[in-house]
Amino acid sequence: MERLGAALLAALDDRQRADGTRPFDADDDRRWIEYRPEKRPGLLLAGLGTAARKAVFRLLATGLSPAAFAQTMAIIGLEEVLDRREGYRNGRHSEDYRMLVFGTPGDDRWGWRFEGHHLSVTMTVADGVISPAPLFLGANPARVDLGGRPVLRPLGVEEDLGRELLLSMTPATRDRAIVSPDAPWDIRTGVEPRARTIEPRGVARQDLRPGERALLDQLTAAYLGRLPDAVAERLHTDDLHFAWEGPPQPGLRQYYRIQGPDLLIEFDQTADGDGHAHTVLRRPRGDFGGDLLAAHHAASPHPTG
Repeated sequence: MERLGAALLAALDDRQRADGTRPFDADDDRRWIEYRPEKRPGLLLAGLGTAARKAVFRLLATGLSPAAFAQTMAIIGLEEVLDRREGYRNGRHSEDYRMLVFGTPGDDRWGWRFEGHHLSVTMTVADGVISPAPLFLGANPARVDLGGRPVLRPLGVEEDLGRELLLSMTPATRDRAIVSPDAPWDIRTGVEPRARTIEPRGVARQDLRPGERALLDQLTAAYLGRLPDAVAERLHTDDLHFAWEGPPQPGLRQYYRIQGPDLLIEFDQTADGDGHAHTVLRRPRGDFGGDLLAAHHAASPHPTG
């Protein structure tokens, strides 16, 4: 990651480097998540030459597994599909994504973010250790069909496994898991720079039958599987709860979350029909590298004043 971060900066001219870099301590820009089609800081893909564009995507790929990188590329391409559906009224385009590098790759603290509509990927590095999150992937439309069969569902695995888990439960357990008959209009954490505390609700992993626990573990692994193995294995999956909101039938608005002390996974199908999906992996204790930075400062306090 350090090598490819440096390669990206080397591929930029002075103006591009000014757009695409910030000091690591620029917290207003660094502690940021915005997956809506809003203005955001950073180096815009549009106008970049091939070498710089490839350098952006190579750095992005270092923070994602091959499957998640493919999901990401599909989500970027969906901007053109959505633009066509909207009659080209909103000017959406697949180059409207931005990269920001914080600090200098190779320093004791640095990081980067790749972001645009329905994407926000943040990686923080402290003392050579990578901390992921927030990691947001969305899709609109959530599915594109041909003859009633899907040809593109970037987040289909996450949707289907969540429903499979819910429907595998006994009626009594399912009643505990469904905490509301209506789904929220968006994920609960939204674009908050700090993942707010959400009360664990639904059913605890320890209260599930073995087959149900296996499905919950499989669903959790689908989100952790967005990350390279060496990064994902640092995340804690203890004391998990699963909660569902909305009806269980496909094609309807529905929401679920998986949460533990330092893991919060949310899925929200915000629209009926072919859907509009939002998913996020956050770390209440470790978003934006909070855990690593606390340990770093404890080990080597930075001067103040």
